[in-house]
Amino acid sequence: MQGSYLIGVDNTLKIVYYRKEKGMYEIEFYRDRRGRCQVIDFLERLQIRERAKVIKWIEMLERQGPDLPRPYADIVKGKIRELRIGFGTNEYRFLYFFCGKRIIITHGLIKKTDKVPVQDIEMADRIMEDFMGLSQ
Repeated sequence: MQGSYLIGVDNTLKIVYYRKEKGMYEIEFYRDRRGRCQVIDFLERLQIRERAKVIKWIEMLERQGPDLPRPYADIVKGKIRELRIGFGTNEYRFLYFFCGKRIIITHGLIKKTDKVPVQDIEMADRIMEDFMGLSQ
């Protein structure tokens, strides 16, 4: 990876790399119809070191896609997956789904219980349905 920058496109933000490797997936941060991006909002609240670690794992997800193994990624429910990042005593989760070679990250959260909260899974499901409706 040579570097990255964010560009806004319709209902998503994309991380675009200066040099794409063949076969890589493309990461997109979901934007709602009002233009709000929960992933960016969440990342902006993190400390610099936490954010750097999250970006590192998002880049790893982009390179490995569905082959990123547990404990770093896991299936939550149906097509909804989670990127799992530990930092100190905090456990960060980013919920996402695949749309072809694109990985759509719906939102991030700090996990405080053993399981991802049901309302976060339902939110990711609603976002996926909305996204798929807009993509067609």
